[in-house]
Amino acid sequence: MFAWYREFDGTGKKTFWACFFGYGLDAFDLQIYSFVMPVLVGLWSMSNTEAGLIATSALAISAFGGWFAGMLSDKVGRVRLLQITVAWFAFFTFLSGFAQNFEQLLIIRGLQGLGFGGEWAAGAVLIGEIARAQHRGKAVGMVQSAWSWGWGLAALMATIAFQILPPEIAWRAMFFIGILPAGLIFFVRRMVPEPEIFVRAQQEPNQRRSVFSIFSKDLLYTTFFGSLLAVGAHGGYYAITTWLPTFLRTERGLSNIGSGGYVAVVIIGSFVGYVTSAYLSDYLGRRRTFILFALGAMLMTVGYTQATVSNDLILFLGFPLGFLASGIFSGFGPFYTELFPTAVRGTGQGFCYNFGRGCAAGVPALVGLISASGSLGQAIYIVAGCAYMIVIFAALCLPETRGRALT
Repeated sequence: MFAWYREFDGTGKKTFWACFFGYGLDAFDLQIYSFVMPVLVGLWSMSNTEAGLIATSALAISAFGGWFAGMLSDKVGRVRLLQITVAWFAFFTFLSGFAQNFEQLLIIRGLQGLGFGGEWAAGAVLIGEIARAQHRGKAVGMVQSAWSWGWGLAALMATIAFQILPPEIAWRAMFFIGILPAGLIFFVRRMVPEPEIFVRAQQEPNQRRSVFSIFSKDLLYTTFFGSLLAVGAHGGYYAITTWLPTFLRTERGLSNIGSGGYVAVVIIGSFVGYVTSAYLSDYLGRRRTFILFALGAMLMTVGYTQATVSNDLILFLGFPLGFLASGIFSGFGPFYTELFPTAVRGTGQGFCYNFGRGCAAGVPALVGLISASGSLGQAIYIVAGCAYMIVIFAALCLPETRGRALT
């Protein structure tokens, strides 16, 4: 089961853990806002639309950050960009704790999104280029599973902070803790080298391509549908997870502490989903796994938000919801790594994934807007359902890449 990990040498294992912790801490810093959002709505008298706009600002600007970081990773290296992006998102998460109003937090979270988008672009390419073709789905997917650990850590810290501190102090403390990922930089600088395939490409001038060649005739089709795939997956995910704590408190009547257990079940399901999808993408193929998880997520979103059942049953439904909504992402890293050539792999991967994230940035605000004329639960399943239909369409338009060797 873990042959893919044992086949790494010492340097490969250090690279894996650097990417794993980088992405997990990236998730921790981003997800902090979803837990403090209900408190800020009350303290600052914000509407759901305004609260959604703050989430949207980070996601929208992450699209630019991811593409820019991807381009730089093709020029100056994957490892160097990993260090820069971790430092960036950690600093602006910390700075969020000093915000005094809606406008300030909107700007700061937007700037935080630059590093948030860039970290995935650098880390996913880095691990994808050192993994063997037959194990790439599992290796990159396991790095992707770090998101659930970061999300879980944010949920745990939020539960503790709001239990021992008054709300007006606890939300600031949560953001201050976000500076901790900066410590990862020292490990990466000392222990992780650039991938051999990238170094060889840099030594061959005839293999270099413009960063804008992802829009050239031979790659435009791949770039378009690769981006569309990410639009759908991110749209469905953000429709669910950004508003989940608020949905549990407003429509299911749970307290801050009570909702923590429900979110925890979703997070556990997310981790299992990431791991399962990582193995399935190598077994069934990238496209089939995307379609399977998109269909399942559509059905579970409707059931979770609309079922007239007890809160006890909703607790258990959180596991398959997290399993499907998060697991779909495990295949993205290996899929993009195999779709684009080495010379523009970081650029292509960074653009597609973060273009999707940027377009989906409007989803939290859209859910908040739709909920103004109906229930929050209805808004979530309508937006998420449309998003997962996009995933299925895009997956059918792209080639299967399972087992493709990198050149």
